[in-house]
Amino acid sequence: MKKTFVHCIAILLVSTALAHGEGNAEPAEPPPVPSGTIVTLWPLFDYRSSPATGYSNLSILGPIFKRERSGDTTRTAVRPLFFKQSTPGAAESDILYPLASTSSGETDSDTQVLHLFQKHTERAGTDEERHSSMLFPFYISGTSDKYGPYTSVFPLYGDIYERFWRDEYHYVLFPLYGRTVKRGTTSTNWLYPIFNSVSGEKESGFAVWPLYGQSRKEGVYEKRFALWPIYSDEHLGQDTDNPTRNLNLLPFYASSESPQRSSTHIPWPLCGVVRDGAGTVVERDFFWPFWVTATSATSSTERFIPFYAESKTKEGSSRWVMWPIYRKATIDSPLFRQEKTSLFYFLFHRADESWPQAGKDRAQSAFWPLYAWKRDENGLRTLSMPALVEPVFWNDRVERNLAPLWRLFISTWDDKGDGATSILWNLFWREKRGNESAWELSPLVSYRSAREGSEFKLLKGLFGYATDKGGTSLSIFWIPFGI
Repeated sequence: MKKTFVHCIAILLVSTALAHGEGNAEPAEPPPVPSGTIVTLWPLFDYRSSPATGYSNLSILGPIFKRERSGDTTRTAVRPLFFKQSTPGAAESDILYPLASTSSGETDSDTQVLHLFQKHTERAGTDEERHSSMLFPFYISGTSDKYGPYTSVFPLYGDIYERFWRDEYHYVLFPLYGRTVKRGTTSTNWLYPIFNSVSGEKESGFAVWPLYGQSRKEGVYEKRFALWPIYSDEHLGQDTDNPTRNLNLLPFYASSESPQRSSTHIPWPLCGVVRDGAGTVVERDFFWPFWVTATSATSSTERFIPFYAESKTKEGSSRWVMWPIYRKATIDSPLFRQEKTSLFYFLFHRADESWPQAGKDRAQSAFWPLYAWKRDENGLRTLSMPALVEPVFWNDRVERNLAPLWRLFISTWDDKGDGATSILWNLFWREKRGNESAWELSPLVSYRSAREGSEFKLLKGLFGYATDKGGTSLSIFWIPFGI
């Protein structure tokens, strides 16, 4: 525990020190090279271009507006309202992230609003073009390859095919009448969920919920309940090599018996014993799910929440100490390795990942709300402050829609010493690439250095001093004088 806290503080101090040497400048995402054109008037606009790499970026009002081109990729942002990224043949956009998004490819397109409204087109422009749309739960439409087109207008009338874990849904004035079909079994409901009947090949059943119900499929299963959920008796998997009987009289008693595994809990679900097919105890539940011990040939679990919990498998482990204060989880396989450490869930976390056979690795850590740091597979490191959301969830959409708005400091650097730094959305910025470097404290002073020479300016060139292959010049009131 103590080492983890020390490690956390050390990362923050060392990363900050490194960041002042090399960093990343854009209001939040700096251009890859300093050569080319740089025109700034903080905080109104910031324009940078590098014709050699096909890169250009225009930022207006700090992180609010951004227009960036990098090769064939174009990005436009009006934060936090809108973001769009487009490449030849594909485009995606976010509107008031995480409210809505769109994406499109050569033949497919998707639109969603809070995942409640969804519109999807696939194989556009072909004879197999398909459309589906949904305003859940009120309107759903689409086309099934097997059943054809369908429409649902809830709760009036609807047919739905091959969605929501069923082959078919049919209803009229729900919950008055409804019918579903799954793998040949038809379940019909009147005044759902009170009256129900089940039918199929060698299958039948009925229920008056919650009083009594029974169903049976010859040679496959038998089910019965009374005063649900108090009493139930099930015989499942009769056509398999592991037929199972589940008997429940809740909350006093629950059991499950099969050739491969058996369990008994008295009272359910707190106290119980689980045995394997040979009768060996593999799990003891003292106060489930908080106090549990379990062992098997491939795994083990000890859980005494909130004090301690540990689970182990052949390729990983997970450990809690004084839940939720400290947690560590590992994965160790020939293809992938991962180690995660967290304190108080998201207050601090560190993750290291590697692919041994590919020879690649990456890492990230965050300390809410102070900083977020990461190193990608190519060795590029990024440190940003503060970090209001990244310690909780850190993904590409947060990175491009929201994070630039609160990043007062951001720095990136690589193993070669190249990088850039930005403070207060380029009030001060510094960039370094090879033998070229530049920095500016807008609008007071700026400096640029390259192979051809160097340039120093005060007040955007009101006074300046420059050297190049042709000699040295001095400028006063923007008028150059050779010296």
